[in-house]
Amino acid sequence: MACGLSGGADSTALVALASAAGLQVTAWHVNHGLQQAAQDHAQAAKKIADHFGADFELRCVQVDAGPDLEARARAARYEVLPDDVLVGHTADDRAETVLFNIGRGGGLAGAAAPHRNAARPLLRLRRFETRTLCEQLGISTVHDPMNNDSSFARVVIRNEVMPALTKALNRDPVPLLNRHADLASQALDAISEIAAALDPTSAAEITAAPAAVAAEALRRWISQAVGTVPTAACIDRVRDVAAGVNRATEISGGHRVARTEQRLRIKPGSGS
Repeated sequence: MACGLSGGADSTALVALASAAGLQVTAWHVNHGLQQAAQDHAQAAKKIADHFGADFELRCVQVDAGPDLEARARAARYEVLPDDVLVGHTADDRAETVLFNIGRGGGLAGAAAPHRNAARPLLRLRRFETRTLCEQLGISTVHDPMNNDSSFARVVIRNEVMPALTKALNRDPVPLLNRHADLASQALDAISEIAAALDPTSAAEITAAPAAVAAEALRRWISQAVGTVPTAACIDRVRDVAAGVNRATEISGGHRVARTEQRLRIKPGSGS
């Protein structure tokens, strides 16, 4: 069983629980080369894996500093992890993802906080529970200083937005946001089933379909073609192209969607 292991409490709890379940675990650690302490983190992860009798695999990737660092590091990480890898994301992570996706205009798919690339068996656990488990087991875990770097949107959501929301609602918002994600996911499943029958390159079909169905068909098509999930605003622009309001529009990564002879086509950007 492949388990991602950063060395933090969540991933350490994942390896601990998988080992306790009698699974033969291989812990996978990815060194992004972004911190001076990266080698120390790798050694700490190896020590954790050894403690639980798990095999250990180390992969190194190169991620340069610059815009969208979080997203680029995540993409690089999943490129070297096994397809069947488990990761230790909790209910808190999912709640933060819901807010992040809504904030960037992710639409219904963003509100559903879908998790691609890996299975997440700890989504019903809370972050304090994984920390408590590690403390009870006497396992020292890694603290990533990037988790306190307010230049990252997710860090601000975790350290500032979530506490403010807790205060405003006078209750814990994590269960509420996870329930919202579950409901949005159920609605998205129903819409996706209908959208699968659409030809996303047909301007006529996209224009005639209900907005939510057309948006899901376009989201799936664009995501598969360019490798990133388009925002709701991007999809709205593409629907305008299908309807003849505009002849073309720019989408993710500098690509463009253009309409010719009632067909939508994705054209690579000048830098592609």
